[in-house]
Amino acid sequence: MHIEFTHVPGPCLAETGEAATPFFFDLGEAGQRLATIERAGFDRVVIDDAAGLLTNMDLAAQAMRATGALDISLTHWAGGIEPTVAARQLAMLDTFSRGRLSIRMIITPHGGAASEPASHVEILQRTDEYLVLLKRLWSNDRPFDHEGPAYSLRNGYVARKGPRGAGIPFRMNGLSGTAFRVAGRHADVFELPFATPDHIRHVVQRVCQAATEYGRAGRPKFALPLRFDDISRQRSDAGRTSDLGEAIRTGSPEHLALALLPYVSIGVSEFMIGGMNEHEAIADFGERVIPIVRNSAARRDRAEAVWPQTAETAPAWPVSELGTARH
Repeated sequence: MHIEFTHVPGPCLAETGEAATPFFFDLGEAGQRLATIERAGFDRVVIDDAAGLLTNMDLAAQAMRATGALDISLTHWAGGIEPTVAARQLAMLDTFSRGRLSIRMIITPHGGAASEPASHVEILQRTDEYLVLLKRLWSNDRPFDHEGPAYSLRNGYVARKGPRGAGIPFRMNGLSGTAFRVAGRHADVFELPFATPDHIRHVVQRVCQAATEYGRAGRPKFALPLRFDDISRQRSDAGRTSDLGEAIRTGSPEHLALALLPYVSIGVSEFMIGGMNEHEAIADFGERVIPIVRNSAARRDRAEAVWPQTAETAPAWPVSELGTARH
């Protein structure tokens, strides 16, 4: 299994000791940081600015210009833009990025509609309908009408579709039964909560079951968020600092690799790295951590190919067997 790493930008500290500024506050400096992220071996970067959907789209285009191979995960939500307008703009971004765009759908009550849904379930139902419409607009070769609970379209059509049509990947999250069903229908990547492997295993099973019910067995993939600036958030279900949180605290690549392997065993193939925004920290993580985690997972895969085992009985590799951190 290839292990992917996604960078989640956050506030950046000023060298002069001034207050932290948003990652994209200075576009020139942000471009240099994005280049550092790409050189460090990250697979993608999340675009999620507090200014809203249109700003996110503009920043995604800026990130595409500043990078050559880094995937761009654009944070988006239903309600702020009409489906036909959004489908056109997202198709243009996918074309501009040469197929590097993914769409990270979040569930928010602040969609900009005149009357907002009254419940979490209604928000998810609106998101489900929105995604169905995006896919139809990217697939249909002629206009169509649609009348649904949240959206009404007449002659809905997008002439200039992206290079992948309706194949632009979607990322989703959530912990309710409705969230699992919507993700099972649409998500290519499911973003997990930070929790112990036992809890994560349960969430993975629920999402996989929902995906199978929609004829999508084997999808989606799973991503686990890790924050390197606030260990207190990364605690076990019992309230104690988790093994993974402790590994992050120590800063040891070997300990981190050992702590990540149980998650890899239950299907996590991507780690979303937050709280790491300075050039030196990003470069150091790319040199010392990314290779050793990937090498460790590859060693485990080779061993399990010879001696198939369950996630519960698979051995933890000794630190000396984890491989080096060289590229």
